[in-house]
Amino acid sequence: MKVNKHAEVKHKSHKWKDAKGKRCRPPVSSSNVNSSPVVISMVKEHQESVRKKPSVKRLKNKVKSVSNCKYGWTTEDVRRGRLEGEALHHCAQRDDRQNRTVLVMQKDQTLCFRRKCLLTCLYGHVEVMGFTIEEGQQSYSLFSPAPHCPLSIRGLESIRALESRNEASHILQRYLSQASQKKLLKSITTNSSIILLEPIETPMTRFLSSFPDLSELFNLPMTELMSNIPKQNAHFGCFHENLTCFSLTGDIDGCPVILVCGTKNVGKSTFIRVLINTLLNYTASVEYLEGDLGQTEFTPAGCLSLLTVREPLLGPPFTHQQTPDHMIYYGQSSCDSYLDRYLECLKSLWCRRSQTREAPIIINTMGWVKGFRFQLLVHMIRFFPVSHVVQLSHSGFSHCPALTPDFLRTANGFQTHPLIESHSHPRMYSHISIQAEFQGVGSQGTAKHQRSNEQRDLSLLAYLSQLQYPDPGPVRPLHSLTPYQVPHTAIALGVTHGDMVPSHMFHASNGSLVGLCCLAEKAASKGGPVFLSQAPICPCVGFGVLRGIDMARGLYFLLTPVDPSVLREVNCLLFGAISVPSCVLTTQVRSCFMFFILFPCYEKCFQLLKSHFRPFYFKAMLL
Repeated sequence: MKVNKHAEVKHKSHKWKDAKGKRCRPPVSSSNVNSSPVVISMVKEHQESVRKKPSVKRLKNKVKSVSNCKYGWTTEDVRRGRLEGEALHHCAQRDDRQNRTVLVMQKDQTLCFRRKCLLTCLYGHVEVMGFTIEEGQQSYSLFSPAPHCPLSIRGLESIRALESRNEASHILQRYLSQASQKKLLKSITTNSSIILLEPIETPMTRFLSSFPDLSELFNLPMTELMSNIPKQNAHFGCFHENLTCFSLTGDIDGCPVILVCGTKNVGKSTFIRVLINTLLNYTASVEYLEGDLGQTEFTPAGCLSLLTVREPLLGPPFTHQQTPDHMIYYGQSSCDSYLDRYLECLKSLWCRRSQTREAPIIINTMGWVKGFRFQLLVHMIRFFPVSHVVQLSHSGFSHCPALTPDFLRTANGFQTHPLIESHSHPRMYSHISIQAEFQGVGSQGTAKHQRSNEQRDLSLLAYLSQLQYPDPGPVRPLHSLTPYQVPHTAIALGVTHGDMVPSHMFHASNGSLVGLCCLAEKAASKGGPVFLSQAPICPCVGFGVLRGIDMARGLYFLLTPVDPSVLREVNCLLFGAISVPSCVLTTQVRSCFMFFILFPCYEKCFQLLKSHFRPFYFKAMLL
């Protein structure tokens, strides 16, 4: 049942009543409830009440789920084993004044929810996506939007038992009124966990919600919510046991190199997120090498990156965008056209990895595992010193061969040949095969915002949300922001996904997303624009939108959230096949952005904006 500041009032209005109008509990079957002590006691109490009281009848109006649409977080009572209905009412109390809820959870009880909230563990510990949150730790932001599997909070057995009711009351008195404390104390046992749930709003959520098509991303209609949770939540349960076994058998001290592969829509990204969270329970950080261009985890699509993860991933990719330690802008969501460049980029990133190897590293791969893409996968396993290969599959797919060490010894790679010589020793690593069996496995979701291109747009919009002020306030449309102006002679312009006539370069790149890159050499100019004949493999420090081009004055106008101290190292703009989401150009509030994109060279347009532009010169110009 949903919980909000009106939950108590609404719940009472829909209580079951007997013939005389007195409230009593509805019939409950012990086969439909959790086996926790709290629920068992409720069942026994109910059975006795049925024997003593007259028969009951159902109200004409069905029980309505209560949602906190205004403040953005909800809980959902579905199926056995989860906090639901009457049980949730008895173990949750809300502070209306501070807009927060305190929840008591027993071991193995789960709370499945949508939208977003800030979770603080007040006592005991709970698990979210494989990560254990304990008392005394910081608060964590949880994001559970429509296109992805709903998050579940699971109660764990407390290490330290509550000594007395006074100790529990002391914990609760900071967050609840005395009346609410009394109600909640009844459901607390010695091994209970107590959590605090609060609403959360960030620049990212405000920016995304400002677009009409995304306004319901964290505020879903109940009909869609009810239809999605039972099906999608199976995604987690499918891998939970495998993840637990893997994390315990993995050689954490030996800093394993874990390559994860599998076909599309088999749960690979979810598996990796939960695996990272599980490893963070044992180590301070986990390294991550992104090899999937289409479904990137920490950056906009089209990037290959290497970064260190220190915080748990408690939401989909667009909710935890961050700047990698090293990144290369490939410029496409697939590597089919330039396989050699793709491999060179991965090798370049691996060479930049610290040789101390103080943390385990996870390597993500593309979702295509047939034909030459399978040979590419074989090549990657041979190149990287992997200690574990996790291969995900499902029964409805024509499986590729198991990537065991024995198979690798005779397989053809993209740039490698079988090791058939007698003196060659096969690569030794642990091969872990996981069969996914959740509903809908192998097929792309059809609900809103579930398609791959929509997921890529969300990640890019989340990146651009960094242009917003961190403090609460109205959303600033991108066309209202002041861009940097960069001389043509200070920076080179290149294309990642094909050849282009220099005279067409400006027309194609104007209004595009560009990678801000750092060439090893200064961009050579004879007084005009600098064009690269081919895309270089060079570091990328972030992204920007080429807002406009002034041919008369020889200036680029660029919007980017990258810090100016980092921008001074940039001397190259690369644009590829990753486009700015159409909603940025068409549906922003008072959007005049399209006007300046279409007519960037008209002097009259820039006369209107002259006072808004700020000069900024990159390092290349100052040399």
